[in-house]
Amino acid sequence: MRLERRLKPTINIDLTPLIDVVYQLVIFFMITSVFKTAPGIPLELPGAATSAAVAVSELRIVAVSEEEIYVGRDRTTAAGLDVLVAKAVQAAGDKGLKAVLEGDKNMPYQLMVTILDALRANGVDGVGLQTRPGGPAATGTGRGAAAPKGAP
Repeated sequence: MRLERRLKPTINIDLTPLIDVVYQLVIFFMITSVFKTAPGIPLELPGAATSAAVAVSELRIVAVSEEEIYVGRDRTTAAGLDVLVAKAVQAAGDKGLKAVLEGDKNMPYQLMVTILDALRANGVDGVGLQTRPGGPAATGTGRGAAAPKGAP
């Protein structure tokens, strides 16, 4: 007489490896995410058709007006800008500090020159200008769209 086995295999899904993989993915995305570190100041950046993403930079300067300039997270004025830039350069050491300058599109040109002078005087030669992608063509204003007052 032949006996049949009546034991049926039980099917279990082990969720431990799945939980481990999801946990590792969460950690990976947390580490590789880029968070904006600039102060939350609403700026209307100028456009540039040839703008490109800038790699990680060491020093971020946000210029709102002559009375409100941020070097990293520190607020200063145009007169005190040189001191904060010197501190940032000294803290960076000899590793060749790079800077990114953000400014409102209505910012005076003289303020931009003052900031660039302060950076150059302290040995920062690599300066990137922050723009928004799309350039003037995306906003409907092209080259020569606005003629100066009194121009024919």
